[in-house]
Amino acid sequence: MIAVFLKEILDNFRDRRVIINTLIIGPLMGPLLFALLISFMARQTAERMEEPLELPVVGAELAPNLIGFLERQGVTIKPAPEDPEAAIRSEEEEVVLRITPQFVEDWQEGRSALVEIIADRSLRYSGTTISRVNQYLNSYNAQIAQLRLQLRGVDPEVTRPVASQVVDLSTPTSRGGEILSFLPYFILITVFVGSMHMAVDTTAGERERKSLEPLLINPLPRWQIMAGKLGATTAFALASLALGLIAFVYAMRFLPTAEMNIQLNLDLQVASWAFIIVAPAALLAAALLTILASFAKSFREAQSYMGLVVLVPMVPSLWLLVDPRTEGWMTLVPLLSQNVLIIDLVRDEPMNYLWLFNCLATTTLLALVLAVIAGNLYNRPKLIFNTD
Repeated sequence: MIAVFLKEILDNFRDRRVIINTLIIGPLMGPLLFALLISFMARQTAERMEEPLELPVVGAELAPNLIGFLERQGVTIKPAPEDPEAAIRSEEEEVVLRITPQFVEDWQEGRSALVEIIADRSLRYSGTTISRVNQYLNSYNAQIAQLRLQLRGVDPEVTRPVASQVVDLSTPTSRGGEILSFLPYFILITVFVGSMHMAVDTTAGERERKSLEPLLINPLPRWQIMAGKLGATTAFALASLALGLIAFVYAMRFLPTAEMNIQLNLDLQVASWAFIIVAPAALLAAALLTILASFAKSFREAQSYMGLVVLVPMVPSLWLLVDPRTEGWMTLVPLLSQNVLIIDLVRDEPMNYLWLFNCLATTTLLALVLAVIAGNLYNRPKLIFNTD
């Protein structure tokens, strides 16, 4: 078992492409993409909120007081395009404010005077501008409403029988946990990608090269040979996991956390806990990939199967994205339990050791079952010697 383990490790270290893909590109790609994407989105949102707002207005002459209020708030009023809808569809303008012809009559009669915000909400970048325009209009609306009530001798507080106030219990760390909610998916993907090449090469690859047959005809229990191969695949997955976690720790330091008013709870100690939580998934990934590769007749066919495996760690992450509530039963489901515990970890929640035990026990148990299945598959002569 040890001889096979060392042989597989040395063979893969001799292949530079494997080392680059498994231990460099795989672990580093996720953290770099994640950090760049979040940094870009945060800076873009901050810049759009702070930059002067240029607002095209249709019918500005109908509401001079409203226009004056907007200008006092720093809004630059622009002439409206001839066809506001066409300008929005062609993305020449993000938002156009239209004051309807009925505005003056409704205003004088004390009725709600209609203004329209013309925009395309399907354009993601327009959301910030729409929010800013709505905020200015709501401020003007509240100011005029109070003045009208005071002119009629009515206390404006009469219109607010219930005063609501949000008591925000979130902390900078818990808000940072929202940013890191996709961290479990990136970590699990790193584990699967880290074991992918080794699992394919040590099974389908060797069978295609005719080097698996002389190995398995030795007078040794085949489970020991497969255990050595699984051990080597798991070792590469664990190495990829460790490098990926370290890369995440250092990549997150480049995020503009001060501008986002958050604090990321991701240091080497948290990364160590995450490594312990995800470690059993490395054996699970190695065994699952080995089983799939055993049904492939060539290295290329096995690689085509591996593309589907990337969907496996995606399912629990999508589940928590749809329903972010965490319950105890989730810690009994392998891969889903890793998602739950890592999210609690980055939110700086107290460690629930029963949940940790459930996570490690169930994932290890499933991994061992899959490892036994993988070993028994290679007890079938037809699977080994028939490549037609």
